[in-house]
This record gives sequence, C-alpha cells and structure tokens, in this order.
Amino acid sequence: MVTTRDIELFTEMTGDRNPLHYDEERARASRFGRIIVQGGVTTGLLNAVVAEDLPGPGSVFLHVDWSFTAPVHPGDEITAEVEVLEARADKPISRLRTTITNQEGTTVLDGTALVWTEPL
Repeated sequence: MVTTRDIELFTEMTGDRNPLHYDEERARASRFGRIIVQGGVTTGLLNAVVAEDLPGPGSVFLHVDWSFTAPVHPGDEITAEVEVLEARADKPISRLRTTITNQEGTTVLDGTALVWTEPL
C-alpha cells in the first residue's frame, strides 16, 4: 500500500514538493480531487520487479516509455507487472511491457522498457 510516508521519503530524496502531493485543499480543487502520489514512487515498483525478478539481478533500464493513465493516491495498493516482448540474441537486451494497476484493477501506468541485463 502506498502511504503518505512514501510521499515524504520521495520528497526527501528528490525535492519534489509539488502541492498536489501535500496540500489537501489545492489537490481537492484539482482535476485529481485529492492528494496524488509522485510518479517516481509509482514507477519505483518497476525498478524492483526488473532488478529482482524479470529479467533479474544485473538489470538496468536503458529507455522507458511510460504513460500515466490514472492517478495513484495514498492508501492505494498498486501492483507492477512485466512481460518480455523481445529478447535479443546478440546482446543481453530485452524489451518489456510494463503495467501497474491499482486495487480496483485500473491501469495507472502502461508502457514499455528497454533493459540491459549485466551477467553477474
């Protein structure tokens, strides 16, 4: 579950102090209707999946093409999924489909990533 503490920690790391992440009144008046989580918190799940599971340890992003299709709010439970679309035979590079959904099954991020997997 994404928490307000996740927002605070991301802000400490990056300096992202956008009022949409903190100011309840301004966020409520926005098109989002309430506080939203920074995109970097959301995409961080994909970093973990790629580095730990698929392709796994030694993997780093070379390029990403992500669309944020719905907001993530504190209290949401988000799930990241990765699917291999292509694996090159000549280099340790794969093209992945990347998707993140929330607890209601709504896609909040959709896209692709190009990943290098360093043999460790």
